Amino acid sequence: MPTLHWLTRDKDIAASSLAPYRLLEAVETYGDDPETQNMLIHGDNLDALKALLPFYAGKIKCIYIDPPYNTQSAFEHYDDNLEHTEWLSMMYPRFELLRDLLSESGLIWVNLDDNEAHYTKIILDEIFGRKNFVANVIWQKRTSPDARATISDAHDHILVYAKDFETIRANLNKIELDEAQRAKYKNPDNDRRGPWVSTDFTAQGYRPNQMYKITTPGGTEYHPPEGRCWANLESVFNNLVANNKIWFGKKGNSRPRIKNFLSDAQGLTPWTWWGNQDVGHNQEAKKEINKLFGAGNAFDTPKPERLIKRILHVSTTPGDIVLDSFLGSGTTAAVAHKMDRNYIGIEMGEHAETHCLPRLKKVIDGEQGGISEALAWEGGGSFRYCQLGDPVFDDDGKINPSIRFPALAAHIWFCEAKSPYTGDADSPLLGIHNGIAYYLLFNGILGDKTVNGGNILTTPILKSLPPHDGPKIIYGEGCRFGAMRLKKEQIMFKHIPYDIKAR
Repeated sequence: MPTLHWLTRDKDIAASSLAPYRLLEAVETYGDDPETQNMLIHGDNLDALKALLPFYAGKIKCIYIDPPYNTQSAFEHYDDNLEHTEWLSMMYPRFELLRDLLSESGLIWVNLDDNEAHYTKIILDEIFGRKNFVANVIWQKRTSPDARATISDAHDHILVYAKDFETIRANLNKIELDEAQRAKYKNPDNDRRGPWVSTDFTAQGYRPNQMYKITTPGGTEYHPPEGRCWANLESVFNNLVANNKIWFGKKGNSRPRIKNFLSDAQGLTPWTWWGNQDVGHNQEAKKEINKLFGAGNAFDTPKPERLIKRILHVSTTPGDIVLDSFLGSGTTAAVAHKMDRNYIGIEMGEHAETHCLPRLKKVIDGEQGGISEALAWEGGGSFRYCQLGDPVFDDDGKINPSIRFPALAAHIWFCEAKSPYTGDADSPLLGIHNGIAYYLLFNGILGDKTVNGGNILTTPILKSLPPHDGPKIIYGEGCRFGAMRLKKEQIMFKHIPYDIKAR
C-alpha cells in the first residue's frame, strides 16, 4: 500500500509510544452528578490521549475532530500557520492514539479542507487500514461564492473511517426524515396503511428468472427495460400485488412501482453530500457562537451544532462515548451533552477556560441556542473539568513519588492486557487475563504502611494474596523467592520500576 513520506516521518511515527503517561486530575465537577463520565480536559491532546488509554482504549464509539486546516493564516485562538511537515508531524501520532481509543464498532470523522485532506487520506489509510475507509462526506459549508477567489471553495471534507468496517457496515443509524421529505408521502388510493411513496420495480442487469412479462390491471403488458430486470422473482411480485403493494398508476396501466409506506420508514441511508440546508453552514455557526459569547469574543472557526448532531445521530446512541481532541469552542461536547451522549473534550488553548468551560455550564443551565429547540433541551447533567497532572514516570523511567496505587494499577493492567482497567483498585489482584492473574504490590495496598511494607514478595505476603490456581504475574519492589520457588508457585515476578513499561 502506498505511504506518505515527509522529512521527519521516522521520528513522528514513534512519537505516540514516546509520549509520557500522565495523570488526569479533576479540578471541579459542574452539575448534579459527581460520578459523571463527561470530561473537559485542558492540556496538550497528545499527552491527554495517552492518559486516557489505560481507561478508555477500545471504548470510544465516535471520534470527531476538526484539527487546524494549515491554511497559512494565524487565527486568534490557535496557530494554524503550520508548515506542511510540521502539520503531518503533529497529526500522525495523534491519529495512532485515536485509533487505539476507538471501539471495534466505532467511527472517526476528520473534518478538513483541501489544504490537508488528501494527504490525510493517505495517512489514515495507513493507520486505520484502507479497507476501513467508509466515506468522504462533503459538507457544503458556504451559502454563496467568495468573489475574491479564483474558484470559490464551497465545502469541507469529512473523512470517515471505522475501526472495523465489517462491524459497522450494517449498523449505522438512518437519517431522520424532515418535514419536506415526509410531505412527499401521499395516499392517492386511500390505502388503509396510510401515506406512501413509490419506487421503480426494476434492477440493473440481466437475471433470467426476473425477466418475466407483467400485465397490468388495465391489460397493458410490460417487459423489463433494456439493460434491466424486474426487482424480484415473479412469485414475490405476485405476493406484492396480492397485498396491494404494487402501484400501476391511477388508471391501472402504468409500469409497476413498489409502494413504500411512511409508517415503515426508518429514515434515509446517509450519503456523502451534506447540504447546508440540512446540517448548517459557517454563517449559522458564527451566529450560534456570537449568541453564546458576543461578537467581540467569538471563536473564529466554529462548526454548526446541526452538523455535529448529524454525525452523532448516524454513529452513536444515547450513552455512547464521544471524543473530540481538538475541541475548539466546545461544539462537540455541547451537542453530545444535549443528545445524552457521554463525552470527552480536549483543548490545549486558553479557550478551554474562556469558551469550552462557560459553554458547557450554559448547556447545563438550559441554553436555547443551536439544536436545543429541536431536542426540547431544558438543561441538566454534569461534567468534570480536568487538567493533566504529573507523568507516571520521570525522565529516567522511575515511578513518580506522587503516584498512588490506582494510577499505577491502571497503567500496568493496560500494558499487560491491552484493555482499560475497570477494577476498583482496592486489591493487589488487578484481574485475570487469558488465564493469568496479575498482582501489584505497591503503596501498602495490603495495609502495611511502613517503608516497603507489603511491597516485597515473601511467603507471608504470598499467602495473603487473593488465590489463583494458575500462572501469576506479580509486580513488586523486591522478591525473596528463588527461581525454583517461583517456578513451583507458577509466578513470574516483575520488579518495580525496572520491569514496568514507562512508555
